Amino acid sequence: MHRPRKRFGQHFLHDPAIINRIVAAIAPERGQAMIEIGPGLGALTGPLLAHLGQMHAVEIDRDAIRYLQQRYPASILDIHEADVLQFRFGALAQAAPLRIAGNLPYNISTPLLFHLLQQREHILDMHFTLQKEVVDRMAAAAGAPAYGRLSVMLAPWCHVEPLFEIGPNAFRPPPRVISSFVRLRPYAQSALAIDHYPNFATVVSAAFSQRRKTLRNALRPLLSEAQILAAGIDPTERAEVIPPAGFAAFANMLGIARSKSQPASPPTEV
Repeated sequence: MHRPRKRFGQHFLHDPAIINRIVAAIAPERGQAMIEIGPGLGALTGPLLAHLGQMHAVEIDRDAIRYLQQRYPASILDIHEADVLQFRFGALAQAAPLRIAGNLPYNISTPLLFHLLQQREHILDMHFTLQKEVVDRMAAAAGAPAYGRLSVMLAPWCHVEPLFEIGPNAFRPPPRVISSFVRLRPYAQSALAIDHYPNFATVVSAAFSQRRKTLRNALRPLLSEAQILAAGIDPTERAEVIPPAGFAAFANMLGIARSKSQPASPPTEV
């Protein structure tokens, strides 16, 4: 039996009830273009193939690839040996938009999400198993305890829908954290009116770098108190209560101050 490798962040799903629940949430249908990230030993791959007939997978572990190749012919499972952080998913998009699923390595989950969102025009939806703490931050609304930089940075690009929690014993070896299964639906266009995306990343980073500071103090190197007011926000508030649209207003105000403007584009990192 193939042993999970720590360097790849492998925790293989093995609970049939959880696997069935995941497949039901994805609701795959024949003819859809599905890519599984990190299939490992195929616990999710087989049930997905039963609905789809054929699909793609991206895997970096050569031993896992050999195992899958012995189970599934290339005509139904096209395995791409690659680092998923470098993989160009758009190259697989044909007539149908891509559906992407996987039990993601928790150590690369955040950069991977933003790598995928750079290619969002090719993606219909994404279903992932992630650390619950990360999903909570992804989905949090302004004012919630988990709300922070990740919540705001995802807001322009996708809708985040936590679906259900998964306990450690559903995996081999069990992780030391609770997991969550989450659905992400990328927007065709940014949900926020952002004139210049780098300014958005800059103000979000500055505002959350010291969470207990008021906006007046946290954004002082970027915006004056008068400019914060002009953006429609009280300068005495803190970042944790400002909705994503407020940060978009800050970014646009900063753009005016810098007299720069260019179309928004997805981020490369958080």
